[in-house]
Amino acid sequence: MPSSKSNFVSLDEDVVNDISDLSEMKISDEKGSTEKSTMTLIEKNGYHDSIYINAAKIFQGIHNKKPLDRILVRYGDDSSSPMLTFKDEYSQRVSYELAFSALKYQDLLEKILLDSCVYPCQSIPDELTSLLVVMLYDLQDRKFQAREIVDEEEPVAEVRKIEHYLYSFKTKLAAALARCRIKHDALSIECILPETIRKQEQRASALPLYAWINTFKISLQDVFSNLKKKGFTRVESVSDFNHYTYCMDQHCHDVLVFPSSLKEELLNLDLFADYKLLLQDKSRSLAVHSVHALLNTDDDVVVAHMGSRLTIAHMSVLVNHSVSRIFVCGVKSPGKEAELRNLFRHVGCENIQLLHEDFTEIGPTDQRLQKAKVILLLPQCSGVGVGNPIEFILNEHGDAGLLRDLFQGSVSEDKLSILAERQLKELMHAMKFNKVQAIVYCTSSVYPEENELVVNKALESRVEGNKVQPYRLVPPVFPICSNSKASTEFFFKMEPSEISNCCFLAILEREKDSSENLSVKDILARAAAKGLLDGIVVEKSKKEEKKKKKLKMTQHASNIIGNGVETKIEEFLHHEALSNIHAEDSVSKAVSNTEQKTVNKTNSYVQLKKATNPVSDSALPKVLKRTSNLSSIGKVYERQPLTRKARAEHRVVVLKPVEIVLPPVIVPYLCPQGSRLRMPTHHCWHDWIGAKSLSGGIFPPPLSKAVKPTVVKQPRPWL
Repeated sequence: MPSSKSNFVSLDEDVVNDISDLSEMKISDEKGSTEKSTMTLIEKNGYHDSIYINAAKIFQGIHNKKPLDRILVRYGDDSSSPMLTFKDEYSQRVSYELAFSALKYQDLLEKILLDSCVYPCQSIPDELTSLLVVMLYDLQDRKFQAREIVDEEEPVAEVRKIEHYLYSFKTKLAAALARCRIKHDALSIECILPETIRKQEQRASALPLYAWINTFKISLQDVFSNLKKKGFTRVESVSDFNHYTYCMDQHCHDVLVFPSSLKEELLNLDLFADYKLLLQDKSRSLAVHSVHALLNTDDDVVVAHMGSRLTIAHMSVLVNHSVSRIFVCGVKSPGKEAELRNLFRHVGCENIQLLHEDFTEIGPTDQRLQKAKVILLLPQCSGVGVGNPIEFILNEHGDAGLLRDLFQGSVSEDKLSILAERQLKELMHAMKFNKVQAIVYCTSSVYPEENELVVNKALESRVEGNKVQPYRLVPPVFPICSNSKASTEFFFKMEPSEISNCCFLAILEREKDSSENLSVKDILARAAAKGLLDGIVVEKSKKEEKKKKKLKMTQHASNIIGNGVETKIEEFLHHEALSNIHAEDSVSKAVSNTEQKTVNKTNSYVQLKKATNPVSDSALPKVLKRTSNLSSIGKVYERQPLTRKARAEHRVVVLKPVEIVLPPVIVPYLCPQGSRLRMPTHHCWHDWIGAKSLSGGIFPPPLSKAVKPTVVKQPRPWL
């Protein structure tokens, strides 16, 4: 049994009495200011025995290991991974929080045990030292008051033994804590923490809350109305926050941002209880929207890791209006499968298929994934860029070792090398799927070894082979309304800040084959994914009768309801081709010698007929067709002459409600020696520039007798 120190007996009793009677604490400013603030202590009654056991197991695996010559407190063997069993999500969260708190104050708690002579004790083996430290932290957090258990549970003998042992020496433990605080001149134990840890915790506590809208159950406008009834006010940005306020995220059109101080109140709202709003870190929403913008209407998605369950649900919600399926890899245990299906049932997801194999165990020719066009890769990473490690571990099923890494402020080189090697292996495996057209790679790490270096090594490997188009980096595809300058770079990166966690995002897309064409249906689907057709209903295309000896596309996209649709489509196309649009003088000169004979209106379509120098139908590629509903009535200007050089301005033409088919023509080059035609070797995309109406809309350009198209040098299609 530990011996007592008589010099501190009276002091010990006074400390315990003071602590137990304390209900308010006046904290003076560090600079000696006369201004004081009052902090009310929250009464805590302790936790269930199972929570202490799980917290001790977690702490056993992450505690700070000291050199042999400095070890005073021994924690036993921790070579084997502990088996954790949680009763519910609350128990899991509290267990990790308790273990992380014990890690942060490990040095202080060990000093208290040694100074009070509570440790070592022959009756407590080294294997229970972790439980001793965890329960000591909770005891001092409760101001050395006895634990009160409201709900009955099966007692754990080890927990009751340690609890009784610590409580019997609460006086000596409280005195030892008081001496440590006096030694460090600390008003609370939080002041004893290193400054870097304190700043990190302050940033984590101030991070805004991001929540995405489950459009399976509620619309955006209904969310606004509901929040307004609850007393919330919508503001422009995070800088305008003032308690009951919120704003829209600048990158994701279905994500709301709330002040961090409202977390408990938000979780009590029906919107969150009914799974209409779901809290999740913004980085995952960025990844989901990047995938969605790359999808066509019937493309499937492969989610390589099942850890981020809310990310899977968000992906399912975004592809709700298509026939796409989402395949989730690595769902091995029946318990995990039941957990995921329970969440998906509450959210309303029905287009998700769970695969038991790990992603790297699935072959590229697997028949189940033949329609998969995009792979979402969220590999396990160091996660050093996150603010709240507990949330990251719970939501992303991360490694508990992240707690130790964040406390130490860095990741060991060995661990970083192992993670990078695993990430590269998974990315290269994703590149082997020949049917897949794009890969979205996302991490929460600040280390280039897990980000740029992994992506560049995968691209250099050329593991996809020579039989398919190679991959290349493309800029992230976010809605055009985004003001982020980072979206113009090949790598989208957000550094840890006061308003967001770290996020690294890279999009790898196959180089497009020159013979590949996109349908109008796919054009509109991607435009909607980019936020250009918000609230606008796009009907499915109709097929017209095929005409002999003519290649043309006649899909009909009608009933696009809403003002400014033309402007949004023009903005979308301009945004996609902005970086590579250059006119070629030689082609322009050649085109200026050609003339367009007639423009006929047939069956509510306006079609371009053959020019003076005819070009065969086979030389014409498939066309992107634009439609618009025009309210005004006018006439089509025909046979309008075109000058030798392209004019900067076009006349405003008001048309009747018709569907315009504007085929982009690959104009032949004219040889200087004669009239022999030869086609250009490179792939050109052509665009028509419309004139602006008085109301600001974009209308089709006037149809003239001779048309000089704009030749675009495009390394990849608009989409």
